[in-house]
Amino acid sequence: MRELNLEPNIADPDGFYDELIAAHSTLSKQESDAFNARLLLILANHIGDRAVLAAALEAAK
Repeated sequence: MRELNLEPNIADPDGFYDELIAAHSTLSKQESDAFNARLLLILANHIGDRAVLAAALEAAK
């Protein structure tokens, strides 16, 4: 089992943030919420490790 990494780990975090904001720029609140849900599920699937996902859910609380 891998541990949840809460340390900075994104190359060019400002660039990623800009891309994320741009992806939402033309969306309504409902569309934005749906986009976030799809993105979360895509990333959760990529991680795949249920223990890591459970730790992420706890960390997000």
